[in-house]
Amino acid sequence: MANTDPLPIVPIDAAESEAVWPLSIEAGWNQNLADWRFMLGAGRGFGLRNADGTWEASSLVLPLGQKLAWISMVLVTKGRRRGGVGTGLLKRCIAEVQDGGAVAGLDATEQGRPIYLPLGFRDLYTIKRWHFDNAQDVASSVVVRPFTMADLPRLALYDRPLSGMERPTLLAHLAMRRPDLAWVVDAPGGRLAGFTLGREGRMASSIGPVVADNEEIGLALLGKAASSVAGPFIIDVPETHARVRQYLEAQGAVSPRGYMRMTLGTSKGLDDPGHVFALAGPELG
Repeated sequence: MANTDPLPIVPIDAAESEAVWPLSIEAGWNQNLADWRFMLGAGRGFGLRNADGTWEASSLVLPLGQKLAWISMVLVTKGRRRGGVGTGLLKRCIAEVQDGGAVAGLDATEQGRPIYLPLGFRDLYTIKRWHFDNAQDVASSVVVRPFTMADLPRLALYDRPLSGMERPTLLAHLAMRRPDLAWVVDAPGGRLAGFTLGREGRMASSIGPVVADNEEIGLALLGKAASSVAGPFIIDVPETHARVRQYLEAQGAVSPRGYMRMTLGTSKGLDDPGHVFALAGPELG
């Protein structure tokens, strides 16, 4: 589509990953260079440059199927804040999503939610971000085994109806990126009953997504991932999962911030976190 924005918004190519990464470092966020390379390679980035060519603002649209796209990484340097840059980039992303006939989703901070509500976004459910250093496995009869590449074709098929997202590229990327955080549970008959993936970050390893048939399986997967590698960790958990919260608190986890999952429009299955015990993260959906 033609760019009619008053701001000089330009695309951010995947080759610019290293140049745009300092925006998330300045914000204190956990993304590393591998995250930016994936997001800009799989999605579409938009931003603003300074006169010297350095990036001073960013935004991202990550397709999650034909009917849903995730908006994230709306970042503005301190020197350009309060001038409408972030809102302009957000509106550019919304237009990109709607031009493709999709629903826009995002995870809003307490500060961001009042901006999104007047634009038509609606609340789905609350999320807590937890930080912890180490964890013990969960005492459970659930048999958790390491993920193998033979599981990959089944992963996206299992995930889609439970998460409400079509994200085979993302799941494959995470499975190959951190195999030591990738675990699965099998159900009778050979189908999957749950999985967990994760990734390393700039400051901590991120556990998620965790998707499972029920809370017992989800908790067993989370405990296996967190107890199998060294921390520190972050994990984003829908607030409805009380047993997961109790487990994390027992590990000494703290939750200094939360999010609200929101959509502009209706996307089937996205409003029900009953089988989603940890998210991929606010930047990935």
